[in-house]
Amino acid sequence: MIKKILLFFVILIFSQNVFALDRVELNKEFFARFNDEYLIQYINSALDNNHDLKKADAVVEQYRQQVRYSLGTELPSFGVSANYLGIKVPRLDNFQLKKNAFALPFTANYEADLLLKNRDKTRSTKKSYQAAVYEEKGIYLALLSDVATVYTNILQYDELINLQQNIVNLYGRILQSENKKFERGVINASELNNSIQNLETVKTELEKLKKERSELLMQLAVLTGISPEESQNLKRGSLSTFEYTGIIPDTISSDVIYSRPDVMEAETKLEKAKIDIRVARKEFLPSFNITGIWAFNTISPGTFFSWDSSLAMLLAGASQDIFTGGKKIANLKIQKAKYTELFENYKQTDLEAIKEVNTSLCFIKHDKNIENNALEKLNYEIKNNNNSRRKFERGVISSPEYLNSQAELLSRQKETAQAKTQRLINYFTLYKAVGGML
Repeated sequence: MIKKILLFFVILIFSQNVFALDRVELNKEFFARFNDEYLIQYINSALDNNHDLKKADAVVEQYRQQVRYSLGTELPSFGVSANYLGIKVPRLDNFQLKKNAFALPFTANYEADLLLKNRDKTRSTKKSYQAAVYEEKGIYLALLSDVATVYTNILQYDELINLQQNIVNLYGRILQSENKKFERGVINASELNNSIQNLETVKTELEKLKKERSELLMQLAVLTGISPEESQNLKRGSLSTFEYTGIIPDTISSDVIYSRPDVMEAETKLEKAKIDIRVARKEFLPSFNITGIWAFNTISPGTFFSWDSSLAMLLAGASQDIFTGGKKIANLKIQKAKYTELFENYKQTDLEAIKEVNTSLCFIKHDKNIENNALEKLNYEIKNNNNSRRKFERGVISSPEYLNSQAELLSRQKETAQAKTQRLINYFTLYKAVGGML
């Protein structure tokens, strides 16, 4: 019988569900569709080295151990203690107890969970653990989205800096031409000063772009667990070849929305609150306890560890609180209020999830149109630049006018690069909004 009871408890311990984040659920293949090897490297580096992820893993481990701790309260407890006894007792006929003795009592305690109160407490703890896993997944998805967004912005700044450097060179050539005109008296000092100011303005813009890129590089280094001192040496691809090769859906199924980590977390917490109410109600009922003691001693005349020198006792009973100052009633009301709070939070989380998905799809649609418009403007500017080049070759326009046309073309290219970047970043926002299920 004892072996069967022990076998039951062993099976109970090892049959507990273990919730764990499967990295396959993160859908890293989504980032591989951009055909950029460096992006995949930074994604993997973030998964392996990011400290926020490690912190989230530690939090989940705490909840997992709390489940095991709660399970321990359902199982019997066994203990032993060694005691020295120094006693003085009167002599009774020919029988006298020893003055110095040693006692070794073994005790067993078990709260018979007839009402399944402790079982419900363990279920509640498991729900907390499950919610922590969903929260952890949300942190993972947010991190991958942030890494991809920062990396894409870095590619954008690389492109913008190259174009801005060309603009600076053009304005430098314009200033050289204006200097020659000023020396010949063709223009006045005010016109020359305007050219100098224009050159300084584009130089300032170039420095701003470099500063912002440096900040993004350090941010990418921190996200991926790399020393910020190495940020300026981070490798990357080119914005011109960085493009999503998959298909972005026009609509998202509601099943995908309700599978988001934050929605699942809110739902799990709601389920936990429902269990907590049930536990609070069971606190009003009696508890059933079983206590067993088997003590060996050297007081009795028998040999140690013999039946003659042992004392055995088994105590089973029920206990019921009569007055607790209203604590149990207050606890029940607290749990009911908590359930109402979490129920409203669940409904609000659902609304926020739907809003985020719809907003992401809306942004993708409009930013795609914005990019198309920017490409149209770029095409017209290319035609204008070609016309200006032919006019310059025929001597119809001056060199500064032709150089200004080239600078305008570069500005249109910057605008196109920014529009493309915004569209691609919206893909990462949608990836996060749908819980990685793209």
